[in-house]
Amino acid sequence: MLKRVLAVVVVVVLGLVGFVASRPSTFEIKRSVLINAPPDVVYAQVASFKSWNAWSPWDAMDPAMKRSYTGAEAGVGAQYAWEGNDQVGTGEMKITDAKPGEHLGLDLHFITPFEATNRTDFDFLKTAEGTSVTWLMSGKNNFGARAATLFMDMDKMVGGDFEKGLAGLKIASEKAATEAAAARKAADEAAAAPPVDDALGDAGTP
Repeated sequence: MLKRVLAVVVVVVLGLVGFVASRPSTFEIKRSVLINAPPDVVYAQVASFKSWNAWSPWDAMDPAMKRSYTGAEAGVGAQYAWEGNDQVGTGEMKITDAKPGEHLGLDLHFITPFEATNRTDFDFLKTAEGTSVTWLMSGKNNFGARAATLFMDMDKMVGGDFEKGLAGLKIASEKAATEAAAARKAADEAAAAPPVDDALGDAGTP
């Protein structure tokens, strides 16, 4: 009887292992949003890691999260590392390729609560309404990650974070675009105004 039970257990375990192994070996999570701002303005919000706390969905999960910035100020070579609570864990990322106003590519390394290295890409496409932004993360599924897909919908979980992040990016970018337009208008008006001395002189002419 015991041998029969053990045989059944072995068959079940081998079947489960085989099923897990048959799960996709790679993954891709992608979300997009339309932002009423020029591509260069939206790009700037992503190209500098110091701007991420204005829209990143994970910063709000741990206000006390420790952050460090190294490398370039923005674009290729910029690096960011974080250490937070159980929700955000620890990790680091680095911008590895950039085409201003069009594309940013990052290498993303999670350290805790699990070890993983993924690829992240942001694409910025100019449209009549502003900028269409696509946020994509891709990588390989190890055996543990494949097993996790049996119980969790990673696209829904991480995709939901992407949607929150893109909503925040939209707010931050449109605010930056409005402020930039106001600054340009003020500069143009100042340039078009007559010098103060001339204005006083004209006022005093009979």
